[in-house]
Amino acid sequence: MGMPIGMIVLLVVGVLVYFGLAHRILDRMRLTDKQALLFIGAIIAGSFFDIPLLREPTELSVNLGGAVIPALLAFWLIFKADETAERVRALFAAILVAGVVWLGSLYLPYEPENMFMDPKLIYGISAGLIAYLAGRSRRSAFIGGILGIILSDIVHFITVMRMGIAGTTSIGGADAFDATVIAGIVAVMVAELVGETREKLQGGPVLGPNRPEGLYEFSQEISPDKNVPQE
Repeated sequence: MGMPIGMIVLLVVGVLVYFGLAHRILDRMRLTDKQALLFIGAIIAGSFFDIPLLREPTELSVNLGGAVIPALLAFWLIFKADETAERVRALFAAILVAGVVWLGSLYLPYEPENMFMDPKLIYGISAGLIAYLAGRSRRSAFIGGILGIILSDIVHFITVMRMGIAGTTSIGGADAFDATVIAGIVAVMVAELVGETREKLQGGPVLGPNRPEGLYEFSQEISPDKNVPQE
């Protein structure tokens, strides 16, 4: 059995963070390198632990690394958001992602052999793109992506309970872990790509009072005289 895709993605991201190659993205999300590495390590370690919640009629558990820790990270980022509008966009993105993923699970075949791509990749990538479109900023998109997948698991469990179907549901476990990680990474990378492209098309960082969030530090880095304070 090979290593889960989500685990591989987290290890790659961890290496990039360790060597300082994700510094600007983390700055704009208000995360330090140490905080990011701590969360990555906690998510990887926690993915091996399932917390049982219900036994009957449907067995329910929640994965520590696939649901609990990502949710804590998302709510922490919501708390650190500078504006109420950003918090609202993040939560709206999460609800929208959850709804789309849940609808997709109803109408798309679950078996990988019946689809052109592995379902967890489809859900993860789709969730990341939707989260960016709804959240717009890197932080809101990331929150929307990971919370949306977790919420879709919860909606799935409620649906199973209402239908009286016996079985096992693991929130954030198995394929949901991969989808959660992929959704968060895709959302941030799309936001970064679009943000950088718009920045270059506009002729570089905005230096006026209406500069987008996160560009102030960058404008200082490229200033010809770093000792001259930016107005």
